[in-house]
Amino acid sequence: MNKFWLLVFVFFNSESFSFGNSVNVTTRPNVVNIGAIFSFNSTVGKVAKVAIEAAVDDVNSEPAVLNGTKLKLTMQDTNYSGFLGIVEASQAIFMLITAFKIMENEAVAVIGPQFSVTAHIVSHIANELHIPLLSFAATDPTLSSLQYPFFVRTTQSDLFQMAAIADIIKYYEWTNVIAIYVDDDNGRNGISVLGDKLAESRAKISYKAPMSPGASRSETTNVLVKVALMDSRILVLHTYADWGLEVLDVAENLGMLESGYVWIVTDWLSTVLDTYSPLSSKAIANVQGVVTLRMHTPDSKLKTNLVSSWSNLTSRKASNSSFGLSTYGLYAYDTVWLLAHAIDKFFNQGGNISFSNDSRLTHLGGGKLHIDSMSIFNGGNLLLQSILGVNMTGVTGPFKFTSDGYLIHPAYQVINVVGNGYRRIGHWSNYSGLSIELPEILYAKPPNDSSSTQQLYDVIWPGQTTQKPRGWVFPNNGRELRIGVPNRVVYREFVSLVQGPDTFGGYCIDVFTAALKFLPYAVPYKLIPFGDGHNNPKVSDLVRLVSAGVYDAAVGDLAITTNRTRMVDFTQPYIESGLVVVAPLRKQNSNAWAFLRPFSPMMWCITGIFFLLVGVVVWILEHRINDDFRGPPKRQIVTILWFSFSTLFFSHRERTLSTLGRIVLIIWLFIVLILNSSYTASLTSILTVEQLSSPVKGIESLISTGDPIGYQRGSFAENYLSEELSIPRSRLVPLNSADDYAKALKDGPKRGGVAAVIDERAYMELFLTTQCEFSIVGSEFSKMGWGFAFPRDSQLAVDMSTAILKLSENGDLQRIHDKWLRGSACRSQGTKENVDRLELNSFWGLFVLCGFACLLALLLYLVQIVNQFARHYPDSEEELASSSGQSSRSARIQTFLSFVGEKEEVAKRRSKRKRMERGPQKETQVMMDL
Repeated sequence: MNKFWLLVFVFFNSESFSFGNSVNVTTRPNVVNIGAIFSFNSTVGKVAKVAIEAAVDDVNSEPAVLNGTKLKLTMQDTNYSGFLGIVEASQAIFMLITAFKIMENEAVAVIGPQFSVTAHIVSHIANELHIPLLSFAATDPTLSSLQYPFFVRTTQSDLFQMAAIADIIKYYEWTNVIAIYVDDDNGRNGISVLGDKLAESRAKISYKAPMSPGASRSETTNVLVKVALMDSRILVLHTYADWGLEVLDVAENLGMLESGYVWIVTDWLSTVLDTYSPLSSKAIANVQGVVTLRMHTPDSKLKTNLVSSWSNLTSRKASNSSFGLSTYGLYAYDTVWLLAHAIDKFFNQGGNISFSNDSRLTHLGGGKLHIDSMSIFNGGNLLLQSILGVNMTGVTGPFKFTSDGYLIHPAYQVINVVGNGYRRIGHWSNYSGLSIELPEILYAKPPNDSSSTQQLYDVIWPGQTTQKPRGWVFPNNGRELRIGVPNRVVYREFVSLVQGPDTFGGYCIDVFTAALKFLPYAVPYKLIPFGDGHNNPKVSDLVRLVSAGVYDAAVGDLAITTNRTRMVDFTQPYIESGLVVVAPLRKQNSNAWAFLRPFSPMMWCITGIFFLLVGVVVWILEHRINDDFRGPPKRQIVTILWFSFSTLFFSHRERTLSTLGRIVLIIWLFIVLILNSSYTASLTSILTVEQLSSPVKGIESLISTGDPIGYQRGSFAENYLSEELSIPRSRLVPLNSADDYAKALKDGPKRGGVAAVIDERAYMELFLTTQCEFSIVGSEFSKMGWGFAFPRDSQLAVDMSTAILKLSENGDLQRIHDKWLRGSACRSQGTKENVDRLELNSFWGLFVLCGFACLLALLLYLVQIVNQFARHYPDSEEELASSSGQSSRSARIQTFLSFVGEKEEVAKRRSKRKRMERGPQKETQVMMDL
């Protein structure tokens, strides 16, 4: 053991070497020595041994691969995967070196080690000797190419396997996971990556259950008993193939493979199924409903040939023992071919096999570890680059490394163990996530890993159920939930302390206890008062204590605000309650000008303008053909005014003769009918119903006044008003009770009171049931509700939300509301002034319609009059041609205006007379020309 640590010390501290003699092979040799170290009797190792030997035979049987050079393989059994395995692996390397030294040859690469914990140590040695390590089974994600440049992983990293598990958990919308793993480098590092991947989707590992390597059955039982006491039922098991079935056997004895549990295990189970299928009846019973992963290798002719010859290979190379071919065996087979192609590339690039002795280690002596026999492979860097640059197609599919040292296209099959076998429910790839399609098909499409495209077939879970497990149960550890309840001194109908130190009643408490009845499990709890009973407690402080773990939950009139949701998770709101303004009302008496109140000032102005507009438009359309709209200017103005306002009572006596005028008038009379009806209804309401009004019209007018504003002490309203609405805190007055509300509102700002009180609607509606002289003014200016608070990511919050929805659906929530909050409401006999007035917003569509009709009628009339002018004055341009341009246009306009002002019959007679006079003149002119 001391020699082992001496060896590690030497390699960690040998920053420079002084080299002695060197052995060189300058030409392509007949034989290249390679080594292999792994556990021959392990589940992975026994398959890998046959696969590696078969691959070496296949490479040597094809001279074209290495141009006549043969591979000579020497394997060493490490026997054990723990610390002794590290020592034996180190010894194995030097035993190989010694054997090759005796044969005057050296090993250029080593296949292995199998276990990640061994690879961490051996990789340091490989770094110093410049001998590449090609591991087909060490999946620890921390074995990176940066720290261990000569470690080459020829299988998939657990980085991708943990990403696949995290995506499965996200797909089923679970948030809390328990991780059970071997407490070594491979287990710890894999679970650490899983935690990081879960955090990306707001899930987490709620409990870690490490087990020491080689733990006894009693130790495993103790670990799983603690797991069974936890609330999460989503269990991830990350262990070794030779030990995993024993863990599941213990779990089955503890009843942890029954309905409600979810077991997601890493690819060790698929390895066991592939290697030892069929399993014994006891073993297969212990894995029913388990979900596991298997590295995906696409079907190909190479793979089919190896699988079909596997039984013959095992009978010849494994002492007639029979076992199946796992994916680790496929990767072990491809590792040999990878190394063969890399060695060929190494020689083609001019590389040669050259080793140098380290004179410093020679002085340490040989000993059992043969330290003095170590030598450095001078071509190690070139061979390493050749390995990483290989691009081939093997039995596992395309085989190529990324710049980070990972194999391309990492993908897994998602497997569900059912009956005596298993069924494939989908695939995972880092290209498109979860899918029921083969990864190689998805590679031909654009990448798409959005949540809407993720898909798996149905799973048969433990307990032979296809219903997705909830993934969480209330922990059966005998501990009561400590639930904080605000000890209110006002509005005790919502929550109040009654009949003892820890007995509560009220609307909120009844909703809570009714929701608990819908949960599929019992919840032991204890209600704990929060507050001194003399002043209302600050709800934000109670929520903060839930976040800190002092309380397990909080129940009461807890408003759901943005700041509070950052600390805890709230249930579905069980009552809506935003902030409202309550102000005193005053009776509004009738006066001599009450008839003007139905319309707002703007409405009166627009209505009057349209009365005049319609009159003018009808006059324009009618005055050329209708004698009622003709006469002296004074008479025409009176006619326009009389006609306009007489339409209000449908008493206009003037006839409309033009089609356009009749259309405009019909539309206007329809609008007048609606205005009359609306005015009459509003005026009736004003004169017959008692009117109440308030100088405060809403939150905007209240802010602009600068008067004091009251709020309930301890509520979130203080921070909301000061931070969100920028109201100075000097204007805010804290009030403790409903009596304080009433007194402050009655006194008003001039006598030390407040102009209005701002509080949540639920409180104010209860307050107004007995206070008729106050009312809610304006609209609700914040939207929120009340809920129960639980720690972040609490599954109980989710289940309680579902229970509250059920209460709402079956009517129980309304019945509880009516029981506590349905009092003798004070009903106002009237509405406020701003509600009675009819605003322009209610009628602007009618005015737009009328304006459009008038505009369209005028345009059509203009076209019509221009055509008539051109027909009655065809020679006007010839007559005015001799005149100057400006005088011609002026005369033309005067002629047109005169034409517009004439009566249509007069214009027609004059036009006819001119045509008759023009006829004889033309005949005389013709005779003179002849």
